[in-house]
Order: sequence, then C-alpha cells, then structure tokens
Amino acid sequence: MQIKRYWLMVRMVLISNGFRRAEFAKKKRIYNAIGENVMIQSRKIPLYARLIRFHNNIMVASNVTFLTHDVTHNILDKAFPDNKFTEKIGCIEIMDDVFIGANSTILYNVRIGPKAIVAAGSVVTKDVPENVVVGGNPAKVIGTFNDYMKKRLLDINAYPEDLKPKKQRIKPTLAALEWEKFENAKK
Repeated sequence: MQIKRYWLMVRMVLISNGFRRAEFAKKKRIYNAIGENVMIQSRKIPLYARLIRFHNNIMVASNVTFLTHDVTHNILDKAFPDNKFTEKIGCIEIMDDVFIGANSTILYNVRIGPKAIVAAGSVVTKDVPENVVVGGNPAKVIGTFNDYMKKRLLDINAYPEDLKPKKQRIKPTLAALEWEKFENAKK
C-alpha cells in the first residue's frame, strides 16, 4: 500500500494545476470525498488520506499539511514496554467555501466550518466555526469571513481587470504596477 501512495504522489507532482490535481485525487479516490471546485496545491498525500473529506469550493494553498494521526504510541511503547499504546487517528472535514493558507497544519478530529479562512502558517488544533477567519499557532478567530469579503470588495489597490493573471502568469505591466504600489507604500 505504501508503494501505491508514493506512486500517486509522484503522479500528483507532475500535475501542475491545483484543480486538475484535485480531480485526479477524486478519480483515484485518494481522499474520502472531494466536492466540486476544489483546488489542492499541495502535492503531499497524507497518511490515512481516506480520513479527509473536502466539500465544495475549497482552495488549499501550497505546503498545507493534514495530520490524520500521531506516532507518539511508538515512543510510549518503548518507554513503557509493559503497556500497549495504540496509534491515535482521526478525521478532518473541510466544509463549503473554505480557503486554507500556505504552510498551515490541520490536525485530526477537526472540522473547518463553511465560509472560513485559515491564515497562512496557522496550526488548526480544534474546530473552526462557520463564517470566521482564523490564524496563529494555535489558530484563533481573528475576524469574520463577511468582513474579509467586504474589505476585498472595497480594495482600492486592486489591479485593472485587463491585467488579471492568466494561467499562473502575470504581464510585465502588472508586475511593474505592483512594484510601484509596493514601493510607494514603503515610503
């Protein structure tokens, strides 16, 4: 079984698009379930991936780690040979309309509620309620999804629609515009 998992990871590495990667994972039944409009940037397949369920409209950024188990039973077994400790495992469920930022870690027995954002670098150790933004280690509520959405709608620093990145590439004019905004903000 381990060889199959490694082979699937090699195949995932070769798929450059996160939406296609999620479709591949769905087709190969790598996870318990994957809904519609799911993007998985991470190329790692967690151990016990069948304990992970993705609903609809979910974006998972790069280097997100899903931990469906721990291995402390190994050290406990060695430290206390007269006892037998079992591996601790659990499920992870990601509900509709969720973004999980880069380099985040999601621990087992966690449900991330609908309309939630997990900030980059967060460690999610408990359930995330609906309609919130969480961040930190451990992740705590730092705002609401609705406030974040309103802020994005009012973003006066947004770039013109005709400069929108396409196929993961940006035009030189958009790069120049972003550098100009960056430099002006640092003055």
